[in-house]
Amino acid sequence: MCRLAAYIGPKLRLEDLLLKPEHSLFKQSWAPREMVEARINADGYGFGWFGPDQHPLRYRHTMPIWADPNLPELGKGLESDTWVAVVRSATTNIPINLANTMPYADEKYHFMHNGYINHFSRTLRSCLRREFKPEFEDLIEGNTDSEHLFMLFKQIMWETDSNDPAEAMTEMVARLKKWLKDERALLNVVITIPGKIWAMRCAINGNCPSLYYSLNPPPFPEASVVVSEPLTDEDDWTEVPPQSLLVFDACNEPEHIYF
Repeated sequence: MCRLAAYIGPKLRLEDLLLKPEHSLFKQSWAPREMVEARINADGYGFGWFGPDQHPLRYRHTMPIWADPNLPELGKGLESDTWVAVVRSATTNIPINLANTMPYADEKYHFMHNGYINHFSRTLRSCLRREFKPEFEDLIEGNTDSEHLFMLFKQIMWETDSNDPAEAMTEMVARLKKWLKDERALLNVVITIPGKIWAMRCAINGNCPSLYYSLNPPPFPEASVVVSEPLTDEDDWTEVPPQSLLVFDACNEPEHIYF
């Protein structure tokens, strides 16, 4: 399990999202309020943004977020109109290393997953490896269920020749339901491009992890923010409905898709 955040809006310094809110991801790393199956998020962290060429950029570290001496200067110096960030609580038996640290990215998308596939190495990994085309399997660097989900998303986008991540995410859930049968999977997924967020709150044979959004909240005017837990104690946060996918564009009301 992890805690995550995504932001689109006017240019924002990293520290204003990651460090300054009263219940920021920095604080959620040791004092989360709504995590059910873990207590802290001390197994690394990462954040992502987009460069001038619109390609994803990332910073990841395997140490707890509070132990990284680089973060205060990065927080003050980096500014973007699109941010993603995650603090990690590693699933049992999944190593803590850079390859297993989100966010994941390719030439276009940032990808984050909060949850897990129960007994992934026994229930689904071999199935996915059989499904993957060699060109996608070769891209896998670590051994997390999250990275395999990212490759599944990428392959579905390629197979369907689709430019719509919402369609690919819906198809991903349909395939996972077929393969997993009675096994449990918690599948909160957030995908971003510059100025757009796809946020899915989903579970198979289980309860969805927490996920919220806010449009134009006081700390983030003219922005859309998606988070595992509200960043402030104000009443500006709306729970993402279970078994749904929301598509955010600027600070407009999101499009809702239900599974």
